[in-house]
Amino acid sequence: MSSDKTTAARRRPRGRSLLAVVGALTGMALTVVPLSTATAASAATSSAQGQGTRVSAWSPSMTTGGPSFSNQTIRMVVHSSVAGSGVRITLSNRYSPSPLDIDAVDVAVQASGGEAARGTTRNVAFGGSTQVTIPAGEEAVSDVIPISVSAGENLLVSLYVPGTTDTSTWHSDAFDTTYIASGNHTGDDGADAFGTTTTSWYYLAGMDVVSPNAKGTVVAFGDSITDGYHSSTGTYTRWPDFLGRRLEDEPGPQKLSVVDAGIGGNRVLTDVPNLWQGVSALKRFGHDALGQPGVKDVILFEGINDIGNNAGPDGAPLTAQDLIDGYRTLIDEAHAAHVDVIGATLMPDEGNGYYTPHAEALRQDVNQWIRTSGAFDGVIDFDRTMRDPANPTALDPAYDSGDHIHPNDAGMKAMADAIDLRLLHT
Repeated sequence: MSSDKTTAARRRPRGRSLLAVVGALTGMALTVVPLSTATAASAATSSAQGQGTRVSAWSPSMTTGGPSFSNQTIRMVVHSSVAGSGVRITLSNRYSPSPLDIDAVDVAVQASGGEAARGTTRNVAFGGSTQVTIPAGEEAVSDVIPISVSAGENLLVSLYVPGTTDTSTWHSDAFDTTYIASGNHTGDDGADAFGTTTTSWYYLAGMDVVSPNAKGTVVAFGDSITDGYHSSTGTYTRWPDFLGRRLEDEPGPQKLSVVDAGIGGNRVLTDVPNLWQGVSALKRFGHDALGQPGVKDVILFEGINDIGNNAGPDGAPLTAQDLIDGYRTLIDEAHAAHVDVIGATLMPDEGNGYYTPHAEALRQDVNQWIRTSGAFDGVIDFDRTMRDPANPTALDPAYDSGDHIHPNDAGMKAMADAIDLRLLHT
């Protein structure tokens, strides 16, 4: 991407705010406990396993309302953004109303599809036991697994649920393939038993590693554009994926991992009526962004769903100041945790159902504040990068997936290329 299509403000000095902020789970309709001790443990940035820094290698944001399972094995693909050893996985029952019993979990290198490379399967334990019960609203971080992973490598995580579960904690839009079998097939190298496929992740909320080179984690936090909507399934062409590959391709060892905390339909200020689209950013930011192992930077790119739905606080119409106040709350929360927040301008959407003259005026006001307020530690101008030069209120046709709001794969790459890496802790 040429320099005239890239706008990025350099990181500015600033103090750390100690203002009170909205708690990550305050006011949730679901019965979910605060951050568990397991989650707190997973946030450690170093490891006694050897030299290096513990960083998050892969971590989708989870929501409620997933399907139930009964006597089934769920095999999911994990695409690592960084190389490392000392692998741990996180299983989440955070948004489920009943305890979750899991009888077996293993990790293997993916050969192809749901097939594991022979000889690579490793059993996973939790506190020394291969069985684990996760209370409602809680998460469990595994013991260290004796397996290493390369940047861009895929692992298969298989978990066996012996009984009948309640609604699952899940990530609906994985843009990857998950394989499901009846009975316990966690130890199978082959995929013959896995006769059902979906494109969601269930219960599996993260993988962290000890990296010998990476010094921290970048969290891409947002909605469906960050989640990868309309990107090609199984090709890892979301803009955070492209950003991870850019960091890997930089001269010298890779300095940062990248994880994708996008949820389709998510909003900054309010919960979405469709429960699988997540609680508000104000409620989930502390867990999904600041709770990541080794987090150094958050790229905050969210707000178009607030604008498109005219969804202000307490059912009122949205104002630009409402959204700005929400951003300031997230920035204060991050700064209190010694994490930088890089703001990204909201992209144009003329031709999509969200577009109205009023919504466009809100978007322009919010973008102007993002660019000029100095509240963020840096700015990425996705609006400038992605707009049609002949019609700046619409996406560039070369980057439009067809719905006039979500980029195609080329657009996702253009977004990643528009990020000035000097903004990050490289």
